[in-house]
Amino acid sequence: MNITFTRILELIDNSNVRISLHGYDELAEDGILIKDIMTSVKNGVILEDYPDFPKGPCMLVLQKDLNNRPIHVVWGIPINENGPAVLITAYRPDSKQWSDDFRKRLT
Repeated sequence: MNITFTRILELIDNSNVRISLHGYDELAEDGILIKDIMTSVKNGVILEDYPDFPKGPCMLVLQKDLNNRPIHVVWGIPINENGPAVLITAYRPDSKQWSDDFRKRLT
């Protein structure tokens, strides 16, 4: 398993999580519940991995809500830190921009 994702799961298990202000805005805009994200992260599928991102390692993860609808979540860990797991943003993927399984960008 991916080292960053493993660490993010550990941080979540220890309730060491922060949601960015942008993340809160996007959650509200798309009607995504935090509990949906937190309960589905363990079954998430890493779509894109950015281990060398300037602000710290992060990744785009495909998750599902309680109604099995897709959610894309960007998780990260601040650079040179051991935590917290940061929910950077989350959104409902646009079917015009993603493959039918929401795993590959079309554009």
